[in-house]
Amino acid sequence: MKKTDISAEELLEKYSNMVYRLAYARTGNVDDAQDIVQEVFLKYIKANKEFHDEEHRKAWLLTVTANTGNSMMKSAWFRHRADFEEVESEDYYTPGIQENSGVYEAVQELSEKYRVVIHLFYYEELSIKEISTVLKTSENNVKSRLFRAREMLKKKLEGAEYEF
Repeated sequence: MKKTDISAEELLEKYSNMVYRLAYARTGNVDDAQDIVQEVFLKYIKANKEFHDEEHRKAWLLTVTANTGNSMMKSAWFRHRADFEEVESEDYYTPGIQENSGVYEAVQELSEKYRVVIHLFYYEELSIKEISTVLKTSENNVKSRLFRAREMLKKKLEGAEYEF
């Protein structure tokens, strides 16, 4: 299956929320996540890559999103920029994430390495093996991060009652 088998509109409709959610899980910032989404889809267009199937396309997009987020977080500009308080506005929308839930807030409080594996495992429903491929780390590392993230979340949410 070639990249041209799917139109730009179909591609954005099908994958933009997935890419945005991972970018947001990585950065914790709406504006940075939106920048990453734009960059990922530009890289997709420039790559002119052939994909075996939709799973291959999805894995490629997730890998490029993770790598683009890593590059942004390591950039001198990102490390030295002033942190401004994000303006609370109805214009900001995080698709597929219930921001008012205590669970969501607890996940957002995790460090980036734990937040990303939680997101990929639970929101994107990737396997341990797929996550290790996307993040370019070992399966044991992914398992360890998931275990630690779950333990941290358990402690943060201990005694609280949430409806899912």
